[in-house]
Amino acid sequence: MGVEINGAVEGPIDRAVLRRLIEHVGGRPGVIHLGNGKSGVLGKLGGYNSAAYYSPWVVLVDLDDDFPCAPAARAAWLPRPAPHMCLRIAVREVEAWLLGDRLQMARFLGVPNSRLPSVPDAVSDPKSLIVEIARTSRRAAVREALVPSPGSGRVVGREYTSWMIEFGASREWWRPQEARATSPSLDRAIDCLDRLLAAVGTSDPPACRSPRPSLSS
Repeated sequence: MGVEINGAVEGPIDRAVLRRLIEHVGGRPGVIHLGNGKSGVLGKLGGYNSAAYYSPWVVLVDLDDDFPCAPAARAAWLPRPAPHMCLRIAVREVEAWLLGDRLQMARFLGVPNSRLPSVPDAVSDPKSLIVEIARTSRRAAVREALVPSPGSGRVVGREYTSWMIEFGASREWWRPQEARATSPSLDRAIDCLDRLLAAVGTSDPPACRSPRPSLSS
């Protein structure tokens, strides 16, 4: 069944993505706490870090525009991670990791591959980009689900969350191994989870950190 890994995330899309990643590296998703936004996750980060002295934990939050780069955010939010803590920061939103699998996302949205960014981590607002791409879909169901109705005041369509969860959670759609090739942020997250699993059971496991300096996590 694999090693159980608990976690905390901002919202339901992040939870689906994290569960998929834990399974991808051979772990077993435990309890994944919803923080109801970044502030909710960071407000409890100290407690999660304390728990990570005894069992594997991964905390996933978006970088957004809080810091110029992920290493600076990690240094500010968790300067002393516990041995079994893997704090990962999606650059700039977890949707960038989904966009990393260009072929499958293009199929899912019903658009040409050329509509997808080649470097999703460089996109300032991945969520808005997905909505804009969906506007050009040849499938009416995609447009109706992901694009907000005129005058609604919404930034995404009513079914945006459920559709992104379906894409991120399904082995038939999102392929983390493919997506990591275009998203350095995701690549480092998968590396971190691999090291977290390898560290379990050792007497003095190393803190899970980025293997090299980078502007993305």
